[in-house]
Formats: sequence, C-alpha cells, structure tokens
Amino acid sequence: MAAGSADQAPQDHPAVERATLDKDPAEVAAMFDGVAKRYDLTNTVLSFGQDRGWRRKTRKALALRPGDIVLDLAAGTAVSTVELASSGAHCVAADFSLGMLKAGADRDVPKVAADAMALPFADESFDAATISFGLRNVHDVPIALAELRRVLKPGGRLVICEFSTPTFGPFRTVYMEYLMKALPAVATRVSSNPAAYVYLAESIRAWPDQFGLGDLIREAGFGQVRWQNLTGGIAAIHSAIR
Repeated sequence: MAAGSADQAPQDHPAVERATLDKDPAEVAAMFDGVAKRYDLTNTVLSFGQDRGWRRKTRKALALRPGDIVLDLAAGTAVSTVELASSGAHCVAADFSLGMLKAGADRDVPKVAADAMALPFADESFDAATISFGLRNVHDVPIALAELRRVLKPGGRLVICEFSTPTFGPFRTVYMEYLMKALPAVATRVSSNPAAYVYLAESIRAWPDQFGLGDLIREAGFGQVRWQNLTGGIAAIHSAIR
C-alpha cells in the first residue's frame, strides 16, 4: 500500500467485514476502516478497561525523554500516541487505515498514513518506536520488524505491546474460551463491525507466544530482547535495542 497524508480520502475498498489470517493488506485496512468509529470504546469494553493501563506501561517501557522523536506505528485513532506524547517526546502516529486516522482527527499529534512493510521515513529517523496490538495484523512480520530497525537510530529503543499467551494453564483455558465465544458476542453489542472481532480472536490464537515473538525480534537484528507479561500474559510488552 502506498503511504501518504492522513488528509487523503480513504481508498476505495470493497466492503470487508473481516480479514482472513492471510492478512491481505487491503482487506486488513478496509476492516479497520469499518471499525474505526467505535474502536476505542470497543477496546475498553473487551479488555475490561485494561487497555488504559497497558498504554501507560508501554510508555514507561520506552523510557522516553523530552525531545525524543518517536514513531507510534499502527497507532489507529492515536489514543496511544497521545499517551506517549505526555512524556514530552515528539510522537508521530502512523497507520495504514485512513479511517482510523480520521477517527482520531481531534487528537493533536502528527498523523501519517503508512504501511508497516514500507515505512515512508528515512533511515535512522527515530530515537524510539513502538507498535501496540498491530504487529499481529501485518502480512509479513519479519519485513515490518526490519523496517522498524531501519528507521531507528543506532541504540534506538523498540517496544512492542501485543496480545500473548497466559502463563497459568487454567487461566489460559478460560481466556481461550472467552476469545472464541464471549468476545464476539460482546463485540456484537458495542462494535460497528462485530465480524472483525472474530478475526481478532482467531489472530490472537494463531500468534506466537512470548518466546516466539522474542525470537522474531532477535532474528530481525535487535539486541537486549526482553519482555514483561501484562494481566497474567494476556498481553506482553517486548523491548529491544537496535
């Protein structure tokens, strides 16, 4: 997908209720365009309010300083970018769903339409970069990680917040039941596109666990890879250094 200004009109996609696990970029973008209007509310409801704390912990993991230039990739409506900017850093929201960026138009941070697999930024542009709950939706994760490494300065910090695998067996069983049964049912009440949340559940179930994602980050050339579990491993924050 071509990158451009967030002021562009949304691309003409056929109506897409949900993407498949092939994660065709056009389908994924169209699906997120379709959920943009109520995306933030739906996330808060489905996570039982945990999303706010996860954003704060992501900001803390980045250890941002005033004057840092930060890329918030897959920023959606830029609610995460506003959280990052509270540190005093200069933060740029980037997403390939123009519908999502437009839904966050009132949030006063720079916004750029961008494909994670072909970022429209020069080499070594950022002091830090983060992607929250977006890497899982990229068609080619190793390419996206390579792009993140390319745009980071030497010594730049990468933080990935993503759904993961609960570490306690009984809790993991309950969580997987919630994902596949309760989550789509709840989404029917609050989301503008409930079918997209069936994809969400399937994509979480198919996603690597904490160790698997750590290996992908190392293979992309990052060092000092570590992670911390959130809410018993429902999500995890991976951090690394370029």
